[in-house]
Amino acid sequence: MEKNNHDTVPDIEKEVPGIEENRPKIKMRKLKDFSDSKAQKYRVLLWVGIILGPVIWYVITLFDKPSLFLSTPHAVWAVTLQRIRDGYFFADIWASLKRVLIGYALGMACAIPMGFLMGWYRGFRSVTEPWLQFFRTIPPIATIPIMVVAFGVGENSKIAIIFIATFLSSSITIYQGIKEIDRTLIKAAYTFGANDGELFLYVTLPAAFPYILVAARAALAGSFTTLIAAEMTGATIGLGARIQIASGAARIDIVMMGIITIGILGFIFDQLLLFVEKQLTKWK
Repeated sequence: MEKNNHDTVPDIEKEVPGIEENRPKIKMRKLKDFSDSKAQKYRVLLWVGIILGPVIWYVITLFDKPSLFLSTPHAVWAVTLQRIRDGYFFADIWASLKRVLIGYALGMACAIPMGFLMGWYRGFRSVTEPWLQFFRTIPPIATIPIMVVAFGVGENSKIAIIFIATFLSSSITIYQGIKEIDRTLIKAAYTFGANDGELFLYVTLPAAFPYILVAARAALAGSFTTLIAAEMTGATIGLGARIQIASGAARIDIVMMGIITIGILGFIFDQLLLFVEKQLTKWK
């Protein structure tokens, strides 16, 4: 009886002892995931992190020295409820939000064309970039005396300070986005006969759009950061003004209430922008 071919092939692994031990083992590595995972465990970790913050805060206030400059979560919550009952809490929020959103909107409206002009025209960039970089390093609080003289102590000076902070940071980010556009895309567009207008609409604008959204998020955070400096220009209402008034009276609980409220508002608006970014960049 003939044997099949596979029966006649010697079993090397059985004939050579120790071949399994000597064979190099390849360790499989999991691909690093930088995306926002929607796995349940990460949602749980998110809430754990959120809850852990107040717990750590409470533990810190149990020690003698930190309790001198930190109010307890209970004290901050109590003063927040009192401010709500008195009608001051939401009035401060509304006053600050108006200043932030108006200054932010005006700053972005001017920063977007400025960034595109700098990226599109090299001569314009050579003239403006050194000055943008120069003013960008100056803290907004340093411009308060000039803003007060120029616009008075009303709303205009506060909005102007936030506008400057938004405009300077966003212009550079948007310009860098245009500068980093893949040259292959531009060459391909010219190869197919695109003119400058079509190159701008169908290549430059879509490629720079993610950078505009990144600039928008960074500028929003900068607007809230600048809020306290803006409300130093004679404001009597607003979260920043409330923090300054309370600090003069050594009311640390009100100071922390204002700080936490600004942080929560900034986080909420950042999440809104992040949601808009995900919806508008699904094509990526």
